[in-house]
Amino acid sequence: MTRSAFRKPEAKNSSHRTSRRRLTGTFAAFAVVALSAAIVAPTGMALADPPIAELETSFSLAAQDTQDLTVTAEGATIEPTKRGAYDVYVTPPPPPPKPEPAPADAAKPESNDSDSGGGAGPMYYTGGGAPAEWMAAAGIASSDWGYVDYVVSRESGWNPNATNSSSGACGLVQAYPCSKVPGNGYDPVDNLRWGNGYAVGRYGSWQAAVTFWKNNNWW
Repeated sequence: MTRSAFRKPEAKNSSHRTSRRRLTGTFAAFAVVALSAAIVAPTGMALADPPIAELETSFSLAAQDTQDLTVTAEGATIEPTKRGAYDVYVTPPPPPPKPEPAPADAAKPESNDSDSGGGAGPMYYTGGGAPAEWMAAAGIASSDWGYVDYVVSRESGWNPNATNSSSGACGLVQAYPCSKVPGNGYDPVDNLRWGNGYAVGRYGSWQAAVTFWKNNNWW
């Protein structure tokens, strides 16, 4: 048997194998297409809009009623609202009370009735003037005015109405008792006139009276 005799059957088998491969490929391609269709079909159905069931609920009915409302104001007559009326009366505040006038002697120091020599109380000095005028009117020499000023400045501070609350001495020179002063013990001229007689009669002069006052702080 020659080589050519064996080669012929091999060619026939090769052709049969090729046909089988083509048929297998065709079935495989069909299987792929069928599998893809099986996968895509449910997905396409899921993407489609599902049917919406029309359900009537209390909310949907209320919404429909609200949408159907129609408000018409043209030509409507609106009645005015009647309200209760009242009047307000404002009473003005009463006027402030008038201050009562202070007594004429409220600012003056108190003194014993015996100091003034009467039961009506002391008559305080309300006039004007200056120390030089008072000393001149009292008859005191101008050469003694410096000594008088020394004593009076320390006894009363030139306050005609000065009163010692414990002893009752009064006036510029603090006459004691105040009832000894002829006239009014709170009048500066009467008080200085009495003081001039006291200084000269007791100490001999106003200068000596000042010396005594410096040594004893009183006269």
